[in-house]
Amino acid sequence: MRNRQSLTMSLVVSAMLLAAPLMAQAGGTIKGKVTFSGKVPEPKEFAFKKFPNTEFCKKNPSKSADGETRLLKEVEVDGSKGLKNAVVSVTGIEDKAFLDAADKTAPQNVVAELCEFLPYTGIAVSKGMFHVENHDADPDDPKSAEGVLHNPHSFDQLGAKSSTEFNIGLAKKGDSLDKPVKLKMSKKGSVLRLQCDQHEFMQGWYLPVTNPHYGTTGADGPFEIKDVPAGKHKVVAWHPIAGKVEADVEVKDGGSVDANFDIKSFGFRNCSTQGQRDLSCCPCFFTALQFPCL
Repeated sequence: MRNRQSLTMSLVVSAMLLAAPLMAQAGGTIKGKVTFSGKVPEPKEFAFKKFPNTEFCKKNPSKSADGETRLLKEVEVDGSKGLKNAVVSVTGIEDKAFLDAADKTAPQNVVAELCEFLPYTGIAVSKGMFHVENHDADPDDPKSAEGVLHNPHSFDQLGAKSSTEFNIGLAKKGDSLDKPVKLKMSKKGSVLRLQCDQHEFMQGWYLPVTNPHYGTTGADGPFEIKDVPAGKHKVVAWHPIAGKVEADVEVKDGGSVDANFDIKSFGFRNCSTQGQRDLSCCPCFFTALQFPCL
């Protein structure tokens, strides 16, 4: 009987020892909210009649009251100043498994739907794959019954400087592209900008990352990043138009830490409160082109 008890106890202890490393690797959670305290710009306006597939693109809900103008809401905040579509990312970690996987399968999928690229913001990986798929067809237009032609044109964008990554037409519903993006300027702070050459109001922005520890804020600014390795990390909250802030965060195994970010105004800057370091304001915000300071 004692031998059986000893054997059972040994198995339990062994199981606990085997589980310990797995638990240590589980990491913790970073959660919080991104707000924008600056003046929200008016939506960009595009007359539908100036672009192909006018009547179909009018089905997009983001339009003027008379339905004749497409409204591109680049910065969206709610009543609590919560910023939608900010990307929050843990920097300084190069996850080899994540990067190797991105060489084969795009970590970011973008769809063209009702003449809009969704999601508006997300991530990209330097030398990794990027996926875009056309979901649009217009049964009321014989010329577009099989598909509304979209032409995703991507750029490695650093301030006003840019270089094309891919430029490919997707003529039919269900057509897609999977292309590697080099993002040669990403180490200097560039991002991937996406625009449709057929419909100028179809735009998207994607932040280069080197690990899977990122999230995108919802309509009222919240985010959550799970399974972050324990330790001290730099975390960035980025929005292509509103700007960028950075903070130091310490994550403990099995724990959860709050990290709230407030973007004060346009451009690349940060706050000196709540652990957010002062990176100083950047004067390279190009108002006419609406390029962020990177």
